[in-house]
Amino acid sequence: MMHDFLANNRGDLIERCRAKVATRPARGATPQQLHNGVPLFLEQLIKTLRIEQTREPWDSRAVSGPAGGGTSLSEIGTSAAQHGRELLKLGFSVDQVVHDYGDLCQAITDLAHERDAPFQVGEFRTLNRCLDNAIADAVTEFSYQRDHAAADKQALAANEQAGFFAHELRNALGTAVLAFTAAKAGNLSLSGATGSMLERSLTALADLIDNSLAGVRATAGRSARSELFSVADFIAEVKYAAALAAQVRGCRLAVSPVDTDLAINWLRVF
Repeated sequence: MMHDFLANNRGDLIERCRAKVATRPARGATPQQLHNGVPLFLEQLIKTLRIEQTREPWDSRAVSGPAGGGTSLSEIGTSAAQHGRELLKLGFSVDQVVHDYGDLCQAITDLAHERDAPFQVGEFRTLNRCLDNAIADAVTEFSYQRDHAAADKQALAANEQAGFFAHELRNALGTAVLAFTAAKAGNLSLSGATGSMLERSLTALADLIDNSLAGVRATAGRSARSELFSVADFIAEVKYAAALAAQVRGCRLAVSPVDTDLAINWLRVF
């Protein structure tokens, strides 16, 4: 009987599977981490085969699940799903999930051939059903957890981008408000420095909004262009805006002079 053969050669089969794993890139997993893999599956396979030799063979479905890929809670499905999660945490691909169970099938076939152990057709069908269900549940859970992690990472990146966008909007709007407040309080002409700052701030707001809308569209065809801008001009603009903010708060701002030869090179994406 296959269940007797598997029980009597359990240690040998597990070692053969470990040897097959060793021929592939090292996984760095402890036996405890992979407890839900081949060793536990082998025990559940033996249990399934034994139940199928009783008067209630259909009771084995509670252990190994039905044939044909139907959705059903089973011991093999639960442990296989856990095995898929463990392999994902260890950083392995979905191929490794399939290989783990394929290794056991190959080990059983090889050892049975070496020992000239005859098995019944029904026992091979049970073996294939158990392997099929285990691989399906392990791969399904592996894919689900991987996609969930990818979605979390994408959501985090989107939140960071939204935070950066809101920060830039606040800066541009704050500068525009300060310039408008200063012009209104001092009855200043908008053709002067304060008016220019207000105009630049409003232009910056428009650019931020336009770029945000463009980012929603497909990114295909975008190109990057290198641009230089003067550090002295940048500091002068920041100084003027900061001076307005300091004036509102009753403070005095001092800014060191900047070498006019200094410039920053940056990539602008279109």
